Amino acid sequence: MIFTHMIAGVAGAAALMLGASTGAQEAPVIDRDGEARGVAQAVMAAELARWGRERRDPGALIMASRVLAEVPVRPGGDAPMLSPDALLDQAETFAAGSQGVLDAIARLRSGTRGVINSPFGRGPVFTVKQIEPRETYWFEVEARGGEVLRIAAIGDGDTNIDLTVRDAAGTLVCRDGFGDHYPVCTTHPRADGRMRVDIVNRGDVWTRVQILSN
Repeated sequence: MIFTHMIAGVAGAAALMLGASTGAQEAPVIDRDGEARGVAQAVMAAELARWGRERRDPGALIMASRVLAEVPVRPGGDAPMLSPDALLDQAETFAAGSQGVLDAIARLRSGTRGVINSPFGRGPVFTVKQIEPRETYWFEVEARGGEVLRIAAIGDGDTNIDLTVRDAAGTLVCRDGFGDHYPVCTTHPRADGRMRVDIVNRGDVWTRVQILSN
């Protein structure tokens, strides 16, 4: 899948290409459905973390860190704003000196980082973008027919974010505009083709968004 992203007035593009077979070598096996499940699990971790922050519940943030740590990710630029260690940092601020909570956080920090065997394949691609108030950030993906394509936009919680996906003809194939911070779109294209993804900041302040896609 080629992953190219653009935003009006801002130069920059990134591409991701799958390995192809050369000579007698076989192409690597890519688990697209597994990577799509990884996107969904990362969003679940983000939602659990939001619930924990609202209630100042360190246990929820610790669980969110554990959930997120299971998902390998392939960097697409800046460091992730949503990471297992960042969630543990937030859990620590809510620990209120509880030694049991602090010990649990310390055990997770000292655990193995990096997933060796994962049901999520190589993991989704992520990139982090800053989107100005009322601005739309858009990019294109080259989708593969017969495979799940899942895209998520995990915001920092400051504003509401909308997500839409359109095919090469401009037809809307998915929209998540429920007024939350974690829109997700899942499509099952029948044939190979280019799709446009729009992420809209509906708020009056800028926001950081972590974009995940398989």
